[in-house]
Amino acid sequence: MVTEICAGGELFDRIVAEEFFTEPMAARTFRQILMALNYCHSENIVHRDLKPENFLFQSKDANSDLQIIDFGLSKIMATGKLQRMKTRAGTPYSISPEVLMGNYDVSCDMWSAGCMLYILLCGYPPFYGDDNKEILEMVQKGIFDFDGEEWDEVSSEAKDLIKKLICKPERRLTAQEALNHKWVKNLTKKKQDDKILRKLNIGNMK
Repeated sequence: MVTEICAGGELFDRIVAEEFFTEPMAARTFRQILMALNYCHSENIVHRDLKPENFLFQSKDANSDLQIIDFGLSKIMATGKLQRMKTRAGTPYSISPEVLMGNYDVSCDMWSAGCMLYILLCGYPPFYGDDNKEILEMVQKGIFDFDGEEWDEVSSEAKDLIKKLICKPERRLTAQEALNHKWVKNLTKKKQDDKILRKLNIGNMK
């Protein structure tokens, strides 16, 4: 398989370099993440391992577009129904509680997206610990806060979106709903989707 080169490196590395993103920069970045997820979910594909390491910038330019990568843990769902999954797959910092319980659907990606937005805005994950066991215990509790000084200047709209993603599945926003959230819409300029993120060639991937 031949794929395009993304010379800009991982989103993770850029977060480390910046420490955390400004809200406009985070909104632009997160909108691209949501667009990728919305397309995948519309094609009945759940990623199951969303994290900053799995998004690459096309170039080193500050306004470079993102590409979603690493579908090694992804799942092609049955067409026409909301498929339940049982396999525990993901990364401790961004895995959802229902994945740990072995009973989940495509909304698990949206919990992970919420964790990514949290990281974009402050530079560290909402759930942490000295080892994976402690991290997963925090994930299962699902309790996080905005207590760090990094959050003092973050808008209530950004926090509202995070709370509507890192929550119980029945209250969690879909990718399309998150794209329509006022924080995303107010801080990003409307552009043609194909100029922001190329659609994945799902047919070839299958």
